[in-house]
Formats: sequence, structure tokens, C-alpha cells
Amino acid sequence: MREFGYQRAVDVSGAVTLLGADPDARALGGGTNLVDLMKAGVERPALLIDVRELPLGGIETTDDGGLRIGATVTNSDLAAHPEVRRRYPALAQAVLAGASGQLRNMATVGGNLLQRTRCGYFADLSKPCNKRVPGSGCPAIEGEHHNHAILGASAHCVAVHPSDMGVALAAFDAVVRYETADGPGELPIADFYLPVGDTPHLETALPPGALITGITLPPAPVAAISRYRKVRERASYAFAIGSIAAALDVRDGVVHEVRLAFGAVASRPWRAREAERTLTGGPASAEAFAAAADAELAAAEALPDNGYKVTLMRNLVVAVLTELTEEATR
Repeated sequence: MREFGYQRAVDVSGAVTLLGADPDARALGGGTNLVDLMKAGVERPALLIDVRELPLGGIETTDDGGLRIGATVTNSDLAAHPEVRRRYPALAQAVLAGASGQLRNMATVGGNLLQRTRCGYFADLSKPCNKRVPGSGCPAIEGEHHNHAILGASAHCVAVHPSDMGVALAAFDAVVRYETADGPGELPIADFYLPVGDTPHLETALPPGALITGITLPPAPVAAISRYRKVRERASYAFAIGSIAAALDVRDGVVHEVRLAFGAVASRPWRAREAERTLTGGPASAEAFAAAADAELAAAEALPDNGYKVTLMRNLVVAVLTELTEEATR
């Protein structure tokens, strides 16, 4: 491991100053991803800035009925918060599905947003990886890729984003708040993660030296009837091979509003806009749900060993929306 400095930030402005002064500095929250990558030699920061003690640990309702979540809120506290469970149950379910209890007690909301892919080639310094070393190649395309992307990938990278929390945030149009030396800013979650394109090493639209300070969830009455469903290769703690965050408002058998986001199928949480458009105003039926899934997945470009994800995601859409329809019409 490369030698590194450590400094505990006492306020947000101090943390931002430290981050802006050194491009090799990294903010340290729970460290559940960053420290592992440091041990593997993938991340080699010159300075770790401990932000756990910053006053960013609260969850509060906004005047318009949304929620404001601080960046240092732990995953455990997020999942247990009564307003999160009441207003955005799929978010609480996603966080609980995302890791073991010990990890949730340490992991923070800000760190969850910035966690990096679990592609084996990315974590193996003996292998090329465009995300780790731009221009070196993507061996996953010809190699092991059964859990890699079927949507939005490119010839430069087919890795998937690992976050469960991010999938629910995408479905509910979360906004990421950050602070820089020039002042505060914000990014809608739809713009926060960059398309993979030919620059897979550029993962977010955060300005250089920015510190994530929190997330705002806008009011979304539809989110009260929502669900997160995760499929993984074993029942215990594991990353998804496919997941879905869904919310549904059904009135008289017609879909009034629907939110859909997919996980483990792209380099970022994938908002299923085409499926939403297909469903809105139509019947809440298994046939309609399947047709909407097919419309979204028509853009899928599967590799030889991950085509099963197309069928998996289609089945998830039908199963979860059927369950939500039954819940909404009770």
C-alpha cells in the first residue's frame, strides 16, 4: 500500500479546501469500498480526509414534502428512518439488500454514491482495464462477463454499477448536493453518473475537489407504494445480477404513474424511461408490463454469457409491477 496522509476535517469548508488542494486526496466516510481498493492497489490516494464528524448526518423533511439526507448518514440509519420507510419504502429495501449489517453500520450515503464497480478485471492490477488505466483495453468483453452490462455499455467498458441504493434514488429523481471552493452545487441523479462512452474512467459529473454533502428526494406520492427487488447468486450478502426499483399508482385498472429503474445492467443505475412511457395511461396488466419491459430492453446488447439478464429483467418487471398493482388495489 502506498503511504498516505490522514487528516480529520472539522467543517465542510475545511474538507473542501483540503480536497481542492490535492487532486490525489480522497474523502473517507465509512471506507467500506475505498479502503478495500487501497489494499488492492487500485486506489492510491496521497491524503485521506476523514469526513465522518462533519455535521452532515441528519435526515429531515423538506417544506414541499420531500426528504433531505446528509452525506454521512449511515446506510443502517437511512434504512431504519421512519420517514424513509413510509415515503420511499423501496429506498429502505434497497439499502437493506445492499450489504451485511456490519457494512451498513459503517457505509455512508455519500460513499455509496461513489462506490466503484466490482468487475474482477478492474480490481486485478495484473489485467488491463480502461476504467483503471485509460486506453489499456477491456478484457471482460472477451473474458468473464456473465454479470456485466447489457444496456449503455461500449467497446471500452462493460462493467456495471454495484449500488442498490442508487437504483432507488434513480427511480425517485434524487438530487445530489455538493460543495466546492466556488460554493454549493447540485446534480440530478440522472446527470450525476456519466455515460460510459470512450471515457469509462470518468464516472461522475462532480467538479474537481467537490465534496458530496447530501441528497434531496423530491416529493413523490407514488413512491409510497414502491418496492425494490434484487436477484443475486446466493441468498446471503452479494451484489445483484439484476435488480429493480418500482413505484406504481393504479386507478381503476389504469396506470396513472409509474417509476422504474434497473440495477446491475449498466455502468450506472438505469432509469427505464421507455418502459414508463409505454405503461403510463395503459392497463395495469401482466401483458402490458411485459410489453413495457420489452420496449425498454429492445436496446439491450448482450454478450455471449450475459444474455440471461434480458429475460431476468423482463420477469422482474412483470413480477414486481403485478405485486404493486395488487397492493394498490386492496
